Amino acid sequence: MNKTKKRWMLAAILFICSTSVFTCCSKSDNPSGDEKPDQPTITRILERDTLLVGTTGDYRPLSYRENTGDYWGFGIEMAKKIAERIGVGIEFIPTSWPTLTADVLAEPQTFDLAIGGITITDARKETMLMSDGYLVNGKTILCRATEADLYQSLADIDKPEVRVMVNPGGLNEKFARENLTQATVIVYDKNEEIPMQVAEGNADVMITEITEAPWYVQNDSRLAAPLLNAPFTHGEIGVLMRKGQDDLLTLVNRVIAQMKADGTLRQLHEKYGLVYGYE
Repeated sequence: MNKTKKRWMLAAILFICSTSVFTCCSKSDNPSGDEKPDQPTITRILERDTLLVGTTGDYRPLSYRENTGDYWGFGIEMAKKIAERIGVGIEFIPTSWPTLTADVLAEPQTFDLAIGGITITDARKETMLMSDGYLVNGKTILCRATEADLYQSLADIDKPEVRVMVNPGGLNEKFARENLTQATVIVYDKNEEIPMQVAEGNADVMITEITEAPWYVQNDSRLAAPLLNAPFTHGEIGVLMRKGQDDLLTLVNRVIAQMKADGTLRQLHEKYGLVYGYE
């Protein structure tokens, strides 16, 4: 972006903020008073000309990084929509489930927001900002298709002979630790490889999400998700960022609302084979 265009965009953002049409600079949107009104987040992103997005790249079909370094997925497309709304380019920064919170809160700041399979929780909202939901979510399982009839409830899974595999540091491991007292819980570092571990017999069950399970079932006939329509939990996935970025949060929520209103969000659900839960 050339300097003249950037100056015009900065002027436009400041004008909109000052007239309260766009509420990024509104004190009511930032009750903590942490954000400096003369340095709003969006202005900083415009000056950089790039939106920095943290993502794990291990969560098909929401965020996945190919060996080429290219990212694809539902969350990746959401991030690109946000960057387009601001009028800047985009750069994806690797993060991980165990380090996600630390990376969001890091000094100096690592990225502007994080996206891709991040469940909205009260615990996260205590220390960070989370957007409105853009994807309905819930805990479920993957297992071998030949054993789908064996796992029809949580009680069926919580048995000493059942090996349950989870990725470290995220809500899948937390759910397993809190709800499975008899089953053997195996922590495996690479989330994207766990379905294959189950398919090949190195584990019996994977704790996962209803946003992730359908993709693996569709792409590997050895796998099944027998409890896909009866998840253990119910929630939503959103965009995560540090506190004090209320102007960016407002913009992200406006993008999500617009995508719900114009049908773009439904189209993304259909593209990735996910259930649209916003009727």
